[in-house]
Amino acid sequence: MSQMIDLPQARDEAAQGILLRRFFALITDGVILTCISLAAGLFITIFGFLTLGFGWLAFHILPWLPLVYYTLLIGARGATPGQRALGLCVRQDADFSRPTMAQAAVWAILLWVSFVLACLPFALALLGPRHRAAHDLLSGLVVIRDR
Repeated sequence: MSQMIDLPQARDEAAQGILLRRFFALITDGVILTCISLAAGLFITIFGFLTLGFGWLAFHILPWLPLVYYTLLIGARGATPGQRALGLCVRQDADFSRPTMAQAAVWAILLWVSFVLACLPFALALLGPRHRAAHDLLSGLVVIRDR
C-alpha cells in the first residue's frame, strides 16, 4: 500500500525558514538590478552621444527593467539569481509546478505595487505559516525552499 502524503503539511514544511532568506534574496536581486541598470545607463549614454542625442530616448526602457527581470527569470527558471543563491524557488500554490509567464508577470507587477504602497503588503508574510505576501496570494504563487 502506498504512503499517503499530507499536502497541507508538506506545503507548510516547504515554507519553513524562508522569511529571512526572502529578504536577503530581495536585497541580492536589488544589487544585481542596480548593476544591470548602471551598465545599461552607461551604454545608453554612449549610444546617445554617438547618435547625437537620439539614442537617449532609450533611457525610457530603464524603469521597466525590474519588471522584465522578475517576469523572465521567474517565468522561465522558477527563481531569480538572488532566490537561487539562497535556496528558494517560486512555484504555483496549487501543485508546486513552475509558474507560467502570465503568473510571473502578475507577481512582478504586484511586487512593485507593494513597494509603492510603502511595503505594507509585505506585512502579510509575517502573519501566515507559509510566509506569503500579498503579491504571492494574488498571483497564486508561493516561495518555498528549493529541494
